[in-house]
This record gives sequence, C-alpha cells and structure tokens, in this order.
Amino acid sequence: MYKGQPFGGVIITDWYSAPDSQDERFKLTVYILDRRLRADGIKVAVFKQARDGPQQWLSAEVAGDTAIQLENAILVRARQLRLDTLGE
Repeated sequence: MYKGQPFGGVIITDWYSAPDSQDERFKLTVYILDRRLRADGIKVAVFKQARDGPQQWLSAEVAGDTAIQLENAILVRARQLRLDTLGE
C-alpha cells in the first residue's frame, strides 16, 4: 500500500530497429513519476536515428505525437495489468 513514500524510476531501452526498417532505429527513456496510473505520472522521451552510410547514425526527427502515443499505450497496458491482478 502506498503510504506517501516517493515513487519513481527510469527505464532506458537499447536501440531498436524494426526488421523491415533497418536504416532507422529508436531508443526510449521512460520516466515513472507517480504510482497512480495517470497521464502526468509517466513521461516518455523518444530518440530516433537514421543510417547515413554503413557505420554512421545521425539524429532524426521524431513525429510530434509519438511520445504521447507511447505514454497512452503504456498507461492502458498498466491499467489492464492492474485490473487483472485485482481480479485474481
């Protein structure tokens, strides 16, 4: 039970390239700011790189709503998991 203690954490992924898109890759940093499953309790930073030659990666533009879509997807899944746990 949450009793007012601070709660938070950071998840940092490795670079990921989709099998059908080997010339671009993504990395995420997810900041967990609160125990409550609310929009202000999580923040996602998305980093994208595009290949420029065989061994060179350059920073690339990320679509503006990508981080928000990921935050929403994480919250939806977390809520599903919590409901599943409460139902047991």
